[in-house]
Amino acid sequence: MLDQQRVRDDTPGCLDKVFLDSAGSSLPPRPVLDAMVSHLRREAEIGGYRAAAERADDLAAVKSSVAELLGAQPEDVALVESATRAWADFFYAVPLSAGDRILVTEVEYASNAIAALQRARVTGATVEVVPSTPTGELDLEALHRMLDERVRVVSVVHAPTNGGLLNPVREVVDLAHAVGSLVLLDACQSIGQVAVDVADLGVDALSATGRKWLRGPRGTGLLYLRPELARTMEPAALDLHGAQWAEEHGYRLAPDASRFEFWECSVASRLGLGAAVRYLLDLGIDEIEQAVSARAEYARTELAAVPGVTVRDLGGQRSGIVSFTVDGVDPNVVRVSLADKDVTVTVSGRGSTFLDMTRRKLDGVVRASPHYFNSFEDVDRLVAAVAAR
Repeated sequence: MLDQQRVRDDTPGCLDKVFLDSAGSSLPPRPVLDAMVSHLRREAEIGGYRAAAERADDLAAVKSSVAELLGAQPEDVALVESATRAWADFFYAVPLSAGDRILVTEVEYASNAIAALQRARVTGATVEVVPSTPTGELDLEALHRMLDERVRVVSVVHAPTNGGLLNPVREVVDLAHAVGSLVLLDACQSIGQVAVDVADLGVDALSATGRKWLRGPRGTGLLYLRPELARTMEPAALDLHGAQWAEEHGYRLAPDASRFEFWECSVASRLGLGAAVRYLLDLGIDEIEQAVSARAEYARTELAAVPGVTVRDLGGQRSGIVSFTVDGVDPNVVRVSLADKDVTVTVSGRGSTFLDMTRRKLDGVVRASPHYFNSFEDVDRLVAAVAAR
């Protein structure tokens, strides 16, 4: 069981108000703030280079912690500036030519979809959408029918940004690998709230952010690559960290996933990410998953009982994202009304998940995302505020 008082004491921002936007940018615990501020102070004392050199072992430990969380090896992890950067770095490194096929899901995130459409335009490849089942998940039978040897990459969103379902991953991997396709998993909304083991899932690459369910700082992200790819794939962009200028007209790639990293980064933010992942590991991902699920399901049940409120979440297996609408009220008006009552939620608009929202005839949904530091009383305050709109 989680020590609820401890995690709330470590999260001052949740003590006098209700924060329900961990799917956007969560509240970091005190150890994350302490790690970042202390390093910034050290940079001010001795300069960034010396301060970073002092923390070389701690910086290496960040990858070790991330790898432990993912069930991977540190050399198969690249630390980057965002989930979008991680996803794009892998995707733009996949060779594509005319006639190749890119498969995406109906809940594809806008940034991923735009990148796929751009590359299709440039290379002559095509982007095709795998339909969803009536309950919202990727349709495995439809995927099976669509797959052939021309499919180069299948992009799977683990947990959509606009609603609380979880897509099947291992089944997608097995089908895609049977025709030689790569599988790129967008785990931006799942890492930190559910257990994600890359060995069990079998994905070729995984992208995630630090600022959401991991409770790390903004400007941090991670990319996992299957070991063979971490050692053979060439990024679309390189610098003197991802490669060495070994001769006048040649270079030598880094021997592992660090070839996908650039030399410059926010050291304080990277240390903050390490502190966030270590905090999560110390609590235990299984305990966190149970706590998040319990709060999200409670929120769905209570919101659904409010007249005029429709819970919009689909899926047989659900995440901690709770999406809903209020009859006749713009979601942004609901968000502002709740903010006035010190309840923080956000709105997921059609532009973020265009295909899914269009299919369901939704312009936007209110999105509440309770984390383990939230109490059930927080959820009660959300429901009361919605009912009193």
